[in-house]
Amino acid sequence: MRDSRRARLILGVLLMAALVVLTIDHRAGDSSPLRPLRSAGSWVFGAAERFGGGVVRPVGGFLHALASAPSAQRHIEQLQEENARLRAGLSTSTLDATRSAELKKLLGLSGTGGYKVVTANVVARRGQPGFEDSVQIDVGTGDGVRPDMTVLNGDGLVGRVIHASSATSTVLLLSDPASAAGGRLEGGQEIGVVHGVGENGRLVQFRLLDSTAPMERGGRIVSFGSKNGRPYVPGVPIGVIERVESTPGELTRIAYARPFADLTALDVVGVVVEGPKRDPRDAVLPVKEGAR
Repeated sequence: MRDSRRARLILGVLLMAALVVLTIDHRAGDSSPLRPLRSAGSWVFGAAERFGGGVVRPVGGFLHALASAPSAQRHIEQLQEENARLRAGLSTSTLDATRSAELKKLLGLSGTGGYKVVTANVVARRGQPGFEDSVQIDVGTGDGVRPDMTVLNGDGLVGRVIHASSATSTVLLLSDPASAAGGRLEGGQEIGVVHGVGENGRLVQFRLLDSTAPMERGGRIVSFGSKNGRPYVPGVPIGVIERVESTPGELTRIAYARPFADLTALDVVGVVVEGPKRDPRDAVLPVKEGAR
C-alpha cells in the first residue's frame, strides 16, 4: 500500500516536471536552454524514420513490380508483335520494289521489240517427264497463254511454254538439254542452234551452221525466230559468247554463251501472246558499255 502511494507520488512529480519543462521550452523559443536536447531527439527520431523508410520503400517497389508484372508482359508482347509487323512490311516493300523494277524492265524490252506480253510470276521450279529444267508460272489459257509461246524477262529469252492449264503454265527453260532455239549472231546473218547443257543454266551451247563464219568471245546472240513466231519470236537477246571451241574439219562451229537472263533466279516473266510486226533484229540487245 505504501509502495503504491509512493509510485503515485513519483508519477505526479514527474508529470509536473514535464509540464514545467514544456512550458519553459515553449516560452523561451530558440533561446531555450533545452534546445540541444530537442535537436538531439529530432536527430534520433529522424534517423529512425529514414531507416524505416529505406527498408519499406524497396519492399513496396517489389510488391508494386509484382502487381504490375502481367501488364508489363503484355506490353512487351505488343511491342514484339509490332516489331514483327514492321519487319514483314519492310520485307514486302523491298520485294515489291524489286518486282516493280523487273516489271518495268520487262515492259521496256517488250516495247522495244514490239512483243505483246502477258506478265506472270514464277511460282515454282519443277521437273517434267522428259525435261529437267522447267518452272511453273501463274497464268494460263484463261489469260490467253497457249503451248509453244515464247517466254522472256527484262534481260532476255527464258524459254517456251510446253503446257498450259486454265490458271497456270509450265515453261521449259532455255537451259534444259531438251531445249533448242534458233539463234543469230549480232550484226550479221550467220545462224545456228542454241541448246541447253544443264550446268544450272550458267551456259548454253551455240552451234553455228557455217563453219567458216567468224565467231569470237564477246559476240552476242539473239533469237532467229520460228515460223509464225512459235515457239520463238525473233530478236530476243539470248546470250554473250564466253568461249569458242576449236572444231577443225567439222561442218559446224561450237561456242558456249552466258544467257542474258539469269535462269536460276526467275521471278517476273512475260509470255509473248503476239509477235512483232517485223523482226527487230538487234534493236532489243542492251547497249554495250562504252557505246553510250
